[in-house]
Amino acid sequence: MSDAKKLTCLSCGAVNKVPADKLGAKPKCGVCGEGLMTGKVKDVDFATLQKAAKNDGIPLVVDLWAPWCGPCRMMAPEFSKAAQELKDSVRFVKINTDTHQKALSVYNVRGIPTMLLFRKGKEVARQSGAARAPEIIKWVRTRSM
Repeated sequence: MSDAKKLTCLSCGAVNKVPADKLGAKPKCGVCGEGLMTGKVKDVDFATLQKAAKNDGIPLVVDLWAPWCGPCRMMAPEFSKAAQELKDSVRFVKINTDTHQKALSVYNVRGIPTMLLFRKGKEVARQSGAARAPEIIKWVRTRSM
């Protein structure tokens, strides 16, 4: 049996342990039953983002965005395509910086959209500006795997 990976439920915030070889088997939260590795982008609040960034045993990609931002809206479907492509090894979340302005200051973000990549509790990469799915996938793979 492979090592267990910690995954924060992006719905209820519970930290789950999932065997690494079961990440592609659609694991669910032991508390609320939500999928942990769905391949879908999840909109999260600041507290959930911080908890997942700190605890998760697999890479976490964060899109800092706002509804009024044209490039953010253009990138949203591309971000979703990248999440689907990497669904068995990386999780993707987004945080609305209008609602959760603290994220901008805590992560020292000067412009949006900005993607942050967390691995083993640390920010390992960031990229500002809109990107297409193939660019996002390449960016994640070269920095997290």
